[in-house]
Amino acid sequence: MSVGNISFVKDFVIVGFPGLQPHYYGLVSAVLVFVYVCTLAGNAVFFVLFVMTKSLQKPVYCFIINLVVCDVLFSTTTLPKIISRYWFQDGTISFMGCFVQMFFVHYLGGVGSYVLAVMAIDRYAAICYPLQYHSLMTNRNALNLILGCWILGLVGPLMMAIRAYPLPYCAENTIIHCYCDHVSITTLACTDRSLYSIPALINALAILLGSLAVIVYSYCSIFVAVMRISGTQGRMKTFCSLSSSPQLIIIALFFLPRCFIYLSSNIGIKFNTDLRLVIIMMYSLLPPMINPLIYCLRTDEVKKILRQFKKRKIVISSNFI
Repeated sequence: MSVGNISFVKDFVIVGFPGLQPHYYGLVSAVLVFVYVCTLAGNAVFFVLFVMTKSLQKPVYCFIINLVVCDVLFSTTTLPKIISRYWFQDGTISFMGCFVQMFFVHYLGGVGSYVLAVMAIDRYAAICYPLQYHSLMTNRNALNLILGCWILGLVGPLMMAIRAYPLPYCAENTIIHCYCDHVSITTLACTDRSLYSIPALINALAILLGSLAVIVYSYCSIFVAVMRISGTQGRMKTFCSLSSSPQLIIIALFFLPRCFIYLSSNIGIKFNTDLRLVIIMMYSLLPPMINPLIYCLRTDEVKKILRQFKKRKIVISSNFI
């Protein structure tokens, strides 16, 4: 440890679910491995389709592919260590490693929020300004929005990590969580954590509620635009397209549980630690796993490409017979 932080803690131990009985460790690790493999495989398929198919290389799918990259990186940051905890009974993570994990957890979570907001803006432009859409959402503008998401997301997590690292950690080194995050780490510091937790909370709420506000505004504007459509058939067609949007499913999974956790923590609602961790793991790990399924099963263009690949495979196989 550096001289400045007088820390006695040399490493941390990821506890995971504190109430979980040891005979369930194998089952939990198998479930987590399944989630990780599905996340990697599903997102890899979408990534390959994007790279190999020129028709998918347009702004809307550029946003989706950035969400894919963010999801894979987040799962790779969080899952291997908790799998090791339950599979090999090895939950130890180095002091520096824990802070690196904390940084990427908050960084990738923030980038994911920004990308979902940008995707909502893209849909707003496509529905509300269909004639100007291609001039508004050019590849250059899409690239600027994507770079903005990844650069803007750096500020908060970097400041949190820089401020938390020098704190004196002389208490227990057990982290009651499935991965290192700001709250679980700073709780172990032997100092008043309010000076560090309040700015971190403000940053998290600004990212979460700011992105959600953009999304809500975009979809409210879409709703108003649809109501102005004169024909009932046109309204119904647009409403069906909007309600079946995969973005709405992802937004609900990503934002609503997070809002619940933040609000319950700040208005004094207390509930079981294991239940809280289950909710956190659900909103952290389910969206990365099901995003590829949603986009492949609910997007006509992707389904069409998959059918074409399947036909080519059948033709190639029949030529070898």
